[in-house]
Amino acid sequence: MTRVAVVGGGISGLAAAHRLRTLLGPSAEVVVLEQRDRLGGVLRTVDLAGSPFDVGAEAFLVRRPEVPALLTELGLRDALTRPTAATATIRAGGRTVGLPRGTLMGVPGRDAVLDGVLSPAGLAAVAAEPATPLDWEPGGDVALGALLRDRFGPEVVDRIADPLLGGVYAGRVDTLGLRATVPALAAALDAGAPSLTAAASTGMAASGQRAGTLAAGTPAGGAVPQPVAAGPVFGAVRGGYGALVAALVTASAATVRTGTTVRGLRRGDGGWRLVLGPAPAPELLDADAVVLAVPAPAARRLLEPVVPAAGAAAGRIASASSAVVALAYRAADVAAMPGTSGCLVAADEPLSVKGVTHASTKWAHLGDDGLVRLRASVGRFGEEASLQVDDAELVARVRADLRVLDGIEAHPVASLVQRWGGGLPQYGVGHDGIVGALESAVAGVAGLEVAGAMLHGVGVPACVGTARAAAERVAAALVREPSPGRA
Repeated sequence: MTRVAVVGGGISGLAAAHRLRTLLGPSAEVVVLEQRDRLGGVLRTVDLAGSPFDVGAEAFLVRRPEVPALLTELGLRDALTRPTAATATIRAGGRTVGLPRGTLMGVPGRDAVLDGVLSPAGLAAVAAEPATPLDWEPGGDVALGALLRDRFGPEVVDRIADPLLGGVYAGRVDTLGLRATVPALAAALDAGAPSLTAAASTGMAASGQRAGTLAAGTPAGGAVPQPVAAGPVFGAVRGGYGALVAALVTASAATVRTGTTVRGLRRGDGGWRLVLGPAPAPELLDADAVVLAVPAPAARRLLEPVVPAAGAAAGRIASASSAVVALAYRAADVAAMPGTSGCLVAADEPLSVKGVTHASTKWAHLGDDGLVRLRASVGRFGEEASLQVDDAELVARVRADLRVLDGIEAHPVASLVQRWGGGLPQYGVGHDGIVGALESAVAGVAGLEVAGAMLHGVGVPACVGTARAAAERVAAALVREPSPGRA
């Protein structure tokens, strides 16, 4: 019998297991090994005042094919739902205004409308940027924050780019790499754009972006503008991502083992041997192939003994921690709340939250029971100390910020805190090269693949894409070289 071990029971691992089942058929044994006591990874659906509510990722870019295709395969196409027409705001300079139009991931283009967000001095700096000589080395990479500060001054970074990208990566633009986080901007610069303003305009034109569109499709629940074509842009799963997780488990027919730590990985007799369980009493599991769908720190630990170059590359990918605070209110108690989809918060605002999603306004199905549900994201890369308080204190801080942002004074009828320790990989300077080195090293090792958010995108579609590709490579290799069998 062919056996494939999938290490990691998040969306990447489960998507890989499902694809393996489809390709290898019912006779193969697919084993999913998950350290936690539940599946889903940074996707989690909870009961919030009687309604399923996502406290990890809540949405996905529907224009990417991976998730809609997966929902169709699983018979969940009818569970796909779209957001309402409510728009988002940004809190900057002590004011809440509409999300600026005409930027590429916070980088102003020629037609950017930044009034109300930037001061007169900030607006003047943006206007002067196109005339400032630009020194750019094609193919290079730099920290996005430093580049934007040099070209536009600090306000564009603190009030626009940092809230947008900080919501995606739970990071700061000063540590995020340009090439991995805003590839369209890098491509325009490589092609000879004379300024960042011109590069942003070129990038928006190439992708057909409509300014001001938001999604909260990342594990931390951050919001980010995305390329837009005609029709719906973003989607969510009615009933929460938990429905997708459950369907993947059923359809994969995998042997699922939660609460199981994979402590080691080494080459076995014609395949791989995994060391499981507690160190004093280890269990050995043999497999013909292994898919590692785990965060970068775990990938480094497992890869270093068998593929040192891959382990070293994974060790260069940092991670950030964050938390999502979910709250439910009686509608009558929050009547003054603005009818927007949510608010991003500039990095220099004296608030704890980095963003708030008015979930019941954004998703119609979450407000049909007379309750209003919100979620707030807290924590950025390098600011882990801000999360080292108990849940009650986090809720209190969020409620204090909601008084400022939404005028909410009432007590919630329900609250829940979900912490994501090290849950988001940071795409730093040179990230594409790091991932290239990791994947190149693994590609030379038979029966071993990697997948997940540390590679080519932190959103759910990107995770599904890497998982399916890994499963397809494993299946193709096993078909070429069938398993010799197992006693």
